[in-house]
Amino acid sequence: RTFLLLKPNTYMNLSGKAVKYWIDKENIPLENVLIVTDDLNLDFGAIRIKTRGSDGGHNGLKDIQDKLETNKYPRFRFGIGNNFGKGRQVGFVLDEWDAEEEKELKERIEIASKAIISFGLAGVNRTMNSFNGK
Repeated sequence: RTFLLLKPNTYMNLSGKAVKYWIDKENIPLENVLIVTDDLNLDFGAIRIKTRGSDGGHNGLKDIQDKLETNKYPRFRFGIGNNFGKGRQVGFVLDEWDAEEEKELKERIEIASKAIISFGLAGVNRTMNSFNGK
C-alpha cells in the first residue's frame, strides 16, 4: 500500500487538490487511501473509521469530496470534542490541548497509530472491526 501524508498548514481545508494530485500521480486506488482528520462531532480521543460518508461539516473533507467527485473513500476521524463557546470554533481547533486531554493524548495517539498501521496491513474492514469505538 502507498501512504500519502499531507503536512498540515493553513490550507488543510483546501487539501482536495493535493489528495487528487497524488492519487492520480501514483495511481492509488481510492480504497487504499486513508484520510485522517479531526472531528468536532466526536468526544476527545474517540476513533471512527468509515469507508464513505458525508463531510459532516468538515471543510477539509468537503474539499476532498469535491475534488474526488465522490464520498466513497476511507476516512479516519479522531475526536477532538466540541467544548467551545459560540464563535470560538476556529480558536478551539487550533488551540493547545487542555491539561486533561494532554494526560490522555499519548494513549489515544498510540491507539490511533495502531489503527492507521492496521489499515495499511489488514485493510479497512478488519481495521473498522478492531478499532471503531475504542
